[in-house]
Amino acid sequence: MAKWQALVFDVDGTLADTERDGHRVAFNRAFQEAGLDWDWSVDLYGQLLAVTGGKERMRYYLDQFRRDWPQPANLTDLIAQLHQAKTKHYTELLATGAIPLRPGVKRLLNEARIAGYRLAIATTTTPANVTALLEHTLGSESIAWFEVIAAGDIVPAKKPAPDIYHYALEKMGLAPEDCLAFEDSENGLISAQKAGLATVVTVNGYTQSHDFSGAALVLDCLGEPDQPFRVLAGNPQGRTYLNLDLCQALPR
Repeated sequence: MAKWQALVFDVDGTLADTERDGHRVAFNRAFQEAGLDWDWSVDLYGQLLAVTGGKERMRYYLDQFRRDWPQPANLTDLIAQLHQAKTKHYTELLATGAIPLRPGVKRLLNEARIAGYRLAIATTTTPANVTALLEHTLGSESIAWFEVIAAGDIVPAKKPAPDIYHYALEKMGLAPEDCLAFEDSENGLISAQKAGLATVVTVNGYTQSHDFSGAALVLDCLGEPDQPFRVLAGNPQGRTYLNLDLCQALPR
């Protein structure tokens, strides 16, 4: 059996549990700084996560939850400014060490590098957010671990569209069957599936009720030797944490 040549990772919710205590908090700080009365609670943010992309999420919020708020003529510019401010607040949060990597992520990345696997990122978050997370959790040198960082507005259509995965595969010169994807949400899984990639899903509090039909494996986390994962779907082949051997045993 041919082995995977590359591992392709989503970021938010997959590498780190960034949404509730990271992005949500940063959005609220940006809104407050701009003098807006917008406030995204934990529960509301879970509903907003149905839409990928921060700028898109703000428009969705206004269209679905704040129809009473008079939209200015320069709404597009305002949203862009808020998103820029939110990114600043988010990177400041990361710098405090408040958002660690999820269990098993660092271990698997190190195993993959030692074994000569190629690594890539495919995410809807901005490149600045990706860089900040990597630098503050793995060190500045970790950015170079990833052959391709496909992020943000580099493609026109965000997840669940497959565009970001198509972009990453094209840049690496690899076929879908050469790569294993890692996601945390239904939209992410759909994106990877549409691009033809087998996918491991690690759920979080916001995504545990999503439909992950067709995923190669659905776990609560990647796990560690002393912190076993919980299997929600799929065959872990008798393992208690995800390593490269288990990756290779997964169906294509």
